[in-house]
Amino acid sequence: MPDIYVAPSRKKKKTIKKEFSLKTRRNKEIKKIVDELGEKRTKKLFTSFIFLPKNITFETQESEEKIILLLRKHFITNVSWILITILMIFAPLILRWIPLLEFFPWRFKFMTIIMWYLMTTAFVFEKFLSWYFNVFIITDERIVDVDFVSLAYKEITETKIDKIQDITFTMGGAVRSLFNYGDVFVQTAGQIPRVEFEDVAKPDKVAKILNQLILQEEQEKIEKRVR
Repeated sequence: MPDIYVAPSRKKKKTIKKEFSLKTRRNKEIKKIVDELGEKRTKKLFTSFIFLPKNITFETQESEEKIILLLRKHFITNVSWILITILMIFAPLILRWIPLLEFFPWRFKFMTIIMWYLMTTAFVFEKFLSWYFNVFIITDERIVDVDFVSLAYKEITETKIDKIQDITFTMGGAVRSLFNYGDVFVQTAGQIPRVEFEDVAKPDKVAKILNQLILQEEQEKIEKRVR
C-alpha cells in the first residue's frame, strides 16, 4: 500500500529553506528600490505610469516574477485624436447650415448620420484600445514591450535585465518638459539590440528603476543567487 504522506527529506527541506531565503531577500531588495524612489503604489489602471500594479499579469510571466512598472504612452499624446473625435461629433450639426444634402431624401440623410456616428465610435474604440493595450512592462527579471498592431495581431519584444548594456532618455521640447514625458532607449546585448519606450511618463524615474534593477542583478551574480 503506498504511503499517503511522506515527510520531505533533509535535502529537500534545505532546498525549500534556501528558495524561501532567496525569495525573502529579493523582496527586501525590491522594497529597497521602492523606498529609494519614494513613489507610491499606483491604484488607477487608466493611467500611463503604474507603479507596482496589483492584479495585473502577462502571458509569459513567471510565478515569482514581480511587475515593478507598467507604462503606456503619456495621456497627453491622445489629445490629437480626441480633438478629431470632437470635430467628427459636431460635423453633422455643422452640415445642417451648409445646403449640400438638402436635395437628398430625409431617410438617406438619417442613415448617413447613423453611419457617420458608427464610424466615429469605431475610430474612438480603436484609438483607445491602441493606447490602453500597447504597454511597456518592467519586472524584476526583464523588460517587455507589447505592441498590438491590430486586434488580431500583436508583437511582444522582451529582454532580460542582465542583457541591458546602456540606458538613455530624452525629453526634448516645451510640451514634453511641461508634461514630464519622453523616450527611454535601452541598448541590449541580446537578439533585439535596442528596445524603445516612446512617449512614456517620468522617463527619468524609468531609467533610474532600470539602473537599480541592473545593479541588483549584478549583485545576485556575484553572490550566485541568479534564478
